[in-house]
Amino acid sequence: MSDLVLLLVTGLGLGALYFIAASGLSLIYGLMGVLNFAHGVFMTAGAYAAWLTMGALPAAWPVAGRLGVGVVAAIALGAVVGLVVEVVLIRPLYRHHIQQVLVTVGLSLAGVAAAQGIWGADPRPVDKPVWMSGTTEVLGARLPNDRFVYLLVALALFGGLLALLHLTRLGLVIRAGVENRTMVEALGINVHRTFTIVFALGGAAAGLAGVLYSQYAGAVSPAQGGSLLIFAFIVVVIGGMGSLTGTAVAAVVVGLVQQLANYYAASGVGDLSVVLLLALVLLLRPTSLKGATA
Repeated sequence: MSDLVLLLVTGLGLGALYFIAASGLSLIYGLMGVLNFAHGVFMTAGAYAAWLTMGALPAAWPVAGRLGVGVVAAIALGAVVGLVVEVVLIRPLYRHHIQQVLVTVGLSLAGVAAAQGIWGADPRPVDKPVWMSGTTEVLGARLPNDRFVYLLVALALFGGLLALLHLTRLGLVIRAGVENRTMVEALGINVHRTFTIVFALGGAAAGLAGVLYSQYAGAVSPAQGGSLLIFAFIVVVIGGMGSLTGTAVAAVVVGLVQQLANYYAASGVGDLSVVLLLALVLLLRPTSLKGATA
């Protein structure tokens, strides 16, 4: 019983990380139809921003306080990077989808190369708050405390994005733009400005994901954003491209499948199980490649 509780909670925590990483990706595709392969660079930038910020702060500060400031720095940098990428690289290519893919893939490769050139390819350890490094006993299982943090952050992000989409004017414009972009432009609404805001929001979510994933891994490295991006894309496709709720459900399923398969089958089988799940979904429900932001 304790093993099952541990697997379920760790799987939910991993799914929460996947949702945080995939939420910005889903939001950007839902409105703009842009498959942003540079999303992993946004996550890597956020992870390094937090790591550098924590290192620059006085060592006498509690690790939790330095991490909090690092999270703010990562979110801010992710938003700025997303804004600049949209304005400079994506905006001229909205009607050229193949070029979008080539540009974002190129930016992803360049970002990893730049990080390796500056900080090297080896992982750099990150400080972790004492409480997040500990465990809490629930139903006889010793559960890692950091998984609760990931779950709470994911729930807050999910609720915040749903509130943004359904309770604000910006959300109304986003949902209207998904349905009929031409009509929104005809009403005199600056769709390009909305696109920029959405890209910045996606970048901010990616920066947050980068920080939390570095806490999960215990280190930062140039390639970790790309590794997380693979699972983020799988989650978005399974959940339905552009569907925020579908992304949340898919993230939970992927996290649980991965953890359960690794434990009950063999280490490494979890990744294979996730890929097989993706293939099964695409075979049975090809429309998962379509979706609306909700």
